[in-house]
Amino acid sequence: MNKTFMKTLIAGAVSISCLSTAVQADEITVWAWDPNFNVAIMNEAGDQYTAKNPGTTIKVVDFSKDEVEQKLHTMLASGVTSSLPDVVLIEDYNAQKYLQSYPGSFAPLTSKVDYTNFAPYKVGLMTLDKEVYGVPFDSGVTGMFYRTDILAKAGFSEKDMENITWDRFIEIGLQVKEKTGISLLGNDPSDLGLLRVMLQSAGVWYFDEDGSLNIKDNDALKEAVRVFKDLHVLNVARPTVGWSEWVGTVNSGQVASITSGVWITASVHAGADQSGKWAVAPTPRLNVEGAVNSSNLGGSSWYVLNSSKEKDLAIDFLNTTYASGVEFYETILTNQGAVGSYLPAGGSAAYQQEDPYFAGQKIYADFANWIGEIPKVNYGMYTYEVDAAIAAQLPSIMQGLPIEKALENVEAQLKYQIQ
Repeated sequence: MNKTFMKTLIAGAVSISCLSTAVQADEITVWAWDPNFNVAIMNEAGDQYTAKNPGTTIKVVDFSKDEVEQKLHTMLASGVTSSLPDVVLIEDYNAQKYLQSYPGSFAPLTSKVDYTNFAPYKVGLMTLDKEVYGVPFDSGVTGMFYRTDILAKAGFSEKDMENITWDRFIEIGLQVKEKTGISLLGNDPSDLGLLRVMLQSAGVWYFDEDGSLNIKDNDALKEAVRVFKDLHVLNVARPTVGWSEWVGTVNSGQVASITSGVWITASVHAGADQSGKWAVAPTPRLNVEGAVNSSNLGGSSWYVLNSSKEKDLAIDFLNTTYASGVEFYETILTNQGAVGSYLPAGGSAAYQQEDPYFAGQKIYADFANWIGEIPKVNYGMYTYEVDAAIAAQLPSIMQGLPIEKALENVEAQLKYQIQ
């Protein structure tokens, strides 16, 4: 055979082999939202994994949160799974809705991941029928951020703000308003995030452990609604509308505190002229038996689709990055301000750094301690539907409708709407 022809055949075979390898290379597709946080962090995880597994590609597709949820619901409901990703980000409040509505759609990871390394409340959110699904990601562990200088003008020290009840918070707020003219917090009365913070601190939710509604006879919920009402009726809270106005009251010095998830830290930092004038204390608790000064607001986790052709690889990827490495959590805390629910990370150097904005307080070490104390609750399938029903009753409650009657109305509506 002609030598030139032989060389051509060999070169062609090599080219085809290389092309085949490229096409068949292992690729994990991930759906997520928020390019500056979730997507950026997943890309970091991908870089760390592919550095040790060069034959693997991590493709992160950036959608809006609404798009991720709509596409996931549509495809799972239709049974057409070929276009689903290997890994998807799901907000914790919606996890049970997906797990219960689409049984068998997500890979059980009970024997794959060491869940003892994660905050118990977080693991509980992704557990169904004794199987655990997903890999826990960021925590919405809450704290009470407050202006030490404004509180000092009203006669309160940092010690006065430690481990207080919401009733004490209101008492302090009334004095701060009287002595400084500044409201203690800003709050959108149509947004029930703060109500959820109160409720979880008591280890209670809108649903019982079995998922049944727990509204009209829920004493902790009655107390939370009462506190929420008093904050506004007594003018301890400055009413706000939307995110920008809410955060704006903090940065402009119109309010003296904000109780929210750790993710609000970057927004608090935006008030550059206030550096050194802030501190973070444990979240106020409800005055009910069993309530603690730790709670949660928000958070999400990663889930592997059972339809994934790369299921085992996807599980290994998440297990190797999100479930095994303190260094990874140090990186995302430093770069994105992300506090994970991976408990061993709390003792790392990054979490022990003093923050000059908070007068040298090691705020992330404090948040890491509070994460382990967050009560486990069952978010159920319809947290946002309950939110909407309660929010619809709040104007009447503010005007004097008895809370017990309002919650009876809520339960009656929800039994018709979701059961």
